[in-house]
Amino acid sequence: MSDVPIETATAETDLYGLSAVRELLGMIDKSDVTEILIERGEIKLHIKRGTVITTAQPMTMAPMIQPSYMPGPIPTMPMPSAFTPEEPPPTEMPAGHTITAPMVGTFYASPSPKDAPFVQEGDELRAGDPIGIIEAMKMMNEIESDTAGRVARILVKNGQPVEYGQALMIIEPL
Repeated sequence: MSDVPIETATAETDLYGLSAVRELLGMIDKSDVTEILIERGEIKLHIKRGTVITTAQPMTMAPMIQPSYMPGPIPTMPMPSAFTPEEPPPTEMPAGHTITAPMVGTFYASPSPKDAPFVQEGDELRAGDPIGIIEAMKMMNEIESDTAGRVARILVKNGQPVEYGQALMIIEPL
């Protein structure tokens, strides 16, 4: 065992880069990022934050007893249903090539809020054309189309958080 405290580890004693991992975990904790994958050569660091899922419990009412001073039946009110969000009807996805997010971050459709989007539905693309930006850890990463075709459907909104591998848009070949 080393007598060097963990907090004061230097580059010589911090062989595994634990101080950098602690700093990264602190940054992730303060952001809305839920998953990150970092690869450097043969070393991989995959951090995935768990999510808490809560469900609405159905409401129940205690049975009502007819008081003796109240003639006739007890008026009833309709029972509220449990909160269930209405799901939009499933829409058919157009056939074509799906461009997916190569990293976790926030998707931006244009280089700045004042500029027009890189692409819109119906635009023709060549391989290598920019389709958007993903901001990850304060770095702007331009995402390029990996195929030529026409933008059939854009599946994400400007400013929306995206996960690694999430479908961004569908490109139909020409």
